[in-house]
Order: sequence, then structure tokens, then C-alpha cells
Amino acid sequence: MSGTRAAAARRRKLVVKAVESAILLLALFLILFPIVWMALTAFKRPVDLFDLTVTFTPTLDNFRTIFAAPWNIGAAVWNSTVVAGLTVLISIPCSTLAAYAFSRFEMRFKGALFFTILATQFIPAVVVVLPFYLLFRDLGLLDTHLALVIVNLAIVTPFAVWMLKGFLDAVPTESEEAALVDGATRLRVILDIVVPMVWPGVLVTAVFCFILTWNEFLFALILTRDDAVTLPVGITRFRTERGDLWELIAAAGILISIPMFLLSSVIQRHFVRGMTGGAVK
Repeated sequence: MSGTRAAAARRRKLVVKAVESAILLLALFLILFPIVWMALTAFKRPVDLFDLTVTFTPTLDNFRTIFAAPWNIGAAVWNSTVVAGLTVLISIPCSTLAAYAFSRFEMRFKGALFFTILATQFIPAVVVVLPFYLLFRDLGLLDTHLALVIVNLAIVTPFAVWMLKGFLDAVPTESEEAALVDGATRLRVILDIVVPMVWPGVLVTAVFCFILTWNEFLFALILTRDDAVTLPVGITRFRTERGDLWELIAAAGILISIPMFLLSSVIQRHFVRGMTGGAVK
């Protein structure tokens, strides 16, 4: 009897493992299939575009084409890099100080203020894009990097404050209190003690802010025309009399994806290093 139960238990485990493996393979397929298809399309000639065969003659002409006239996608890459870089450089220090204040100081209406900051994330972008457009039109900032940086700061800063506050809440205050007793200023405590302890969290937040800015589409579409067009908006221009140029769209999609893959690898190394370093300290 016991042998029968053991055999039944083993069969159930095998069935559960088989189901789990099937679900994981299905999820992996659903995640990787669009990426693989985009990568293959980026190296296809127009004649091979709608051919479902796996074998084809790869070419780099699509990448050369998108960087040449009339597409000039390099300008869009530069604009996206400038806007995303400036947004991260401004938002992370400001968000760190704001998150530290919410984490360490007691203030009136603290909960309501923090909720108000988070509530801005629930406002649809389409609701505020028109006020931003009218404001920047009156200020003469349409189609400029500054306009996109301001808009993206309004998007990512509340998110960064929320993320960084969670990391700061987990940091003990004993080291800060000892430094303050020794005469260190609050800013020196933040720079020399707090930031190194939460550096993995700062890096993770910076990466997410960069990704949100890099992929932002609606505001860039409405607020730019030529000079400050970003990469997501630049892709929409690959339309001619023969329709959507899917091979060029895929090539530009590869350009958008490259920073994401690079940042993912960097953040993994720094996250493990930061966590082990903090444990040793």
C-alpha cells in the first residue's frame, strides 16, 4: 500500500514538473518571439520581408539606410540620449533628497503630501499633454530638449521618490546619528553614509528613470517637430507610398533595445556588488 502511494506521489510530482516546464517554455516563447522576429527582420532585404522561411541572406543595408537621408535616425538617437541623460542627472539627486526627507523627518501632513506625489502617477498623460503644449508654446520651448526634460522630470521624479524612500526606510539610522553627533552636516551624512548604503537602490532607480524617459512617446510626439524628435517618434516616420517599412522599423527597434540590454547587464553586476559590499560593512 505504501509503495502504491509513493508511486502515485512520484507521478504527481512528475506531472507538476511537466506542467511547470510547459508554462515556463510558453512564457519564454511569448517573451522572446517578438524580439527574435524583430532582430531577424532588421537584417532582411525587402524581398525577404514576408517570407516565412528561416534561412535568408542577411544584410546591413537597413541600418545604413536609417542613418542616411531622408531618415537621419542618428539625430533622433542623439536627442533621446540627451533628454534621457539630463532627466536622470537632474531627477536622481532631487529625488534622493526628497525621499530622505520623507524617510527621516517628521512633518505636518506628511502622509497626505507623499500620497499627492504618488497620485500624480495615476493621471493619464493625455490629460496633461495639452496644458504642457500651451505652456511651452507661450514660452517658446516647443521642439526643444528643455521641454522634453521638464516633462519627463514631472513623470519620473515622483516614481523615483517612491522607490528611493523604500530603500531608505530599510537603512538603519545609527550611523547617521553617530556622524551627526561628531559634527557632520546633514548633507555630508547623506553623501558619505546614506548614498553608499543605498547605492544599489539609487542605481536601480536611475535605470528605471532612464528607461521610462527613453521609451516616452506621447509627449515627444506632441511637443516636437524636427529639432528634438526622439527615437520612438522617429520610428513613426518610416512610412512611404508602399506602406510601413518594416525592415527599417525593425532596425530602429534594435537601436532602441540596445541600451536596455546594456543597462540590464550593468545593473546586475552593480546590484550584487552593492549588496555584498553593504553586508560586509
